[in-house]
Amino acid sequence: MSRIGKLPIQLPDGVTVTVSDSNLVTVKGKLGELYQQVDPKIKIEMKDGIVHIVRSCEEKDDKSKHGLYRALIANMVKGVSEGYTIVQELVGVGYKASAKEQLLELALGYSHNIVLELPKEVMVQTTAERGKNNTIILKSNDKQLVGQIAAKIRSLRKPEPYKGKGIRFMGEEIKKKAGKSASGQ
Repeated sequence: MSRIGKLPIQLPDGVTVTVSDSNLVTVKGKLGELYQQVDPKIKIEMKDGIVHIVRSCEEKDDKSKHGLYRALIANMVKGVSEGYTIVQELVGVGYKASAKEQLLELALGYSHNIVLELPKEVMVQTTAERGKNNTIILKSNDKQLVGQIAAKIRSLRKPEPYKGKGIRFMGEEIKKKAGKSASGQ
């Protein structure tokens, strides 16, 4: 049995889970509504505010999907009740970010500014304090979407290993390399 798949999912107050005939799982909460199509061989059972994911057979494919769907549904439940936040910092002289509604404008040392249009499900904020690195704060109820957007933003200027300049996640440690001058003399 899958260690992750057999764990029950506790539903917080105000969160409802419904399963349609076509195995479409709908999770509703105070922060919105999320959908996930589930394999027909995986069954979702609900009793007294607890969701159990059950597989019908012991095939290798079904075993692998058991834990996957449990994790996806648990992420959906957490997303509609608490939401997800990702904080990124811009490290480098002249690196700036500004947000206006769903547009994020980045100045990352290129000859032009980069403008990203974010989906309406993702809220974006930027902060710029004197003496500190600029930060980008992404919030959403969809863990997959906010993670994908954060990865896209980071890919525009990945942290380089010599000075550590670039876009990094808050608290991320960058392993720095020694430069030429540190080589044997």
